[in-house]
Amino acid sequence: MLRVGYIGLGLMGKSIARNILKAGFPLTVHNRSQAAVDELVAEGAKSASSPKEVAEQVDIIFTNLPDSPDVEKVALGENGIIHGAHAGLIFIDNSTIKPASARMIAEKLKEKNVFALDAPVSGGDIGAKNATLTIMVGGEASAVEKSIPVFQAMGKTVTHVGESGAGQVAKAANQIMVAAQMVAMAELLVFSKKAGVDPKKVVDAIKGGAAQCWALDIKPPRLFEGNRSPGFKAYMQLKDMNIVLETAKEYDIPISATEENTKFFQMMIEQGMRELDNSAVVGVVEKLAGVGILD
Repeated sequence: MLRVGYIGLGLMGKSIARNILKAGFPLTVHNRSQAAVDELVAEGAKSASSPKEVAEQVDIIFTNLPDSPDVEKVALGENGIIHGAHAGLIFIDNSTIKPASARMIAEKLKEKNVFALDAPVSGGDIGAKNATLTIMVGGEASAVEKSIPVFQAMGKTVTHVGESGAGQVAKAANQIMVAAQMVAMAELLVFSKKAGVDPKKVVDAIKGGAAQCWALDIKPPRLFEGNRSPGFKAYMQLKDMNIVLETAKEYDIPISATEENTKFFQMMIEQGMRELDNSAVVGVVEKLAGVGILD
């Protein structure tokens, strides 16, 4: 049985780690704050005091961290994974980071005979809890194949997209669509309300047709209950969009619609909504229109 390590037990990471543990894999965990570690240890996991210590004990080590500098520090920094590395170790990053960072980390770890996979996920907190995540993977095919049993404990779809960095390119593309859906959904809800039509009935009318998408299936019921809690926090959506914009600039890719959608998430932060769900971007549109969807 593969020995697995997981570092980064936040909103997504803790649920993913728990599902790996439930699938029967011996699990060692590490996190900046101790409460999540204690919770998983109570369920059968082992704790480690550093990323280095985790790496020394496992065959596959995952990270799930906020941003590129965090992953670089945990992978390559003092007491990082690289210092506990052993030949054949597989490093898998579930974070959403810059493709360039993923490639750099992979190159550094390769010098220690460590395989690196960038494997960001999509599906939100619900997908993490229910082990129904979509996993997009970049890196060496043999390492992907060896990791499949663990991926299957996490999600329902695993796609090997290409070489190192390819998983992060796929996730950036995913976030282009997510942002577009969230902003479009916000506008259609406010549009309906201000035009004098019940937005609940509008959603029911259109989600069975060409407008059907994950956002319309999942988010409106929560919004109509007044629930704007995450989910996926607005400041993380903005972080991801900045990764998209930086990568587009690197490759000279025109993405003007995405630039406009990103502005809505920037306005969320400026209006004090950074900790709310990304679907709470509807609050920005409500403010612009002068009407709330629950008024």
